[in-house]
Amino acid sequence: MYSLLFLCTHNSARSILAEAILRHLSGGRFKAFSAGSSPLGKVNPLALETLREAGLDTDELRSKNWEEFVAPGAPEIDIMITVCDNVAGEVCPIRPGRPMKAHWGLPDPSRVSGDEEARRRAFSKTYQEITRRLKEFLSLPIENLDRDTLQKKLNELGSHE
Repeated sequence: MYSLLFLCTHNSARSILAEAILRHLSGGRFKAFSAGSSPLGKVNPLALETLREAGLDTDELRSKNWEEFVAPGAPEIDIMITVCDNVAGEVCPIRPGRPMKAHWGLPDPSRVSGDEEARRRAFSKTYQEITRRLKEFLSLPIENLDRDTLQKKLNELGSHE
């Protein structure tokens, strides 16, 4: 079973969405986690609302620091995916086991201004894009791919607009 860690600066919206979506779509085939370099300490309420409306479990979601994933006893991570441009440029904590890394940059829905409906649409759009990429990822014959090929596929998924 592969473990994926989704990284974003604040770990309150995009990375949280990705964690919940992968848990839901993978049917236990993958372990999904998320973290941030400067976590807000709370999940964006619109992220939680978007996930609940889609029927996804939000009970275990929380905003956390990426340092949790280098601490003794932390889960081993196979793949780290950054979902915001800020954290992609930061130096991630050293992870044992040489996890693969990819960047799937997405606009931050929590930065959308306007009325409540405009903000909900932004979260819905981000949810849909993450879902699309993760469905494509899950359709790969991962067990049959060598490390270089899987890395290439992960990078390709990040370059889709």
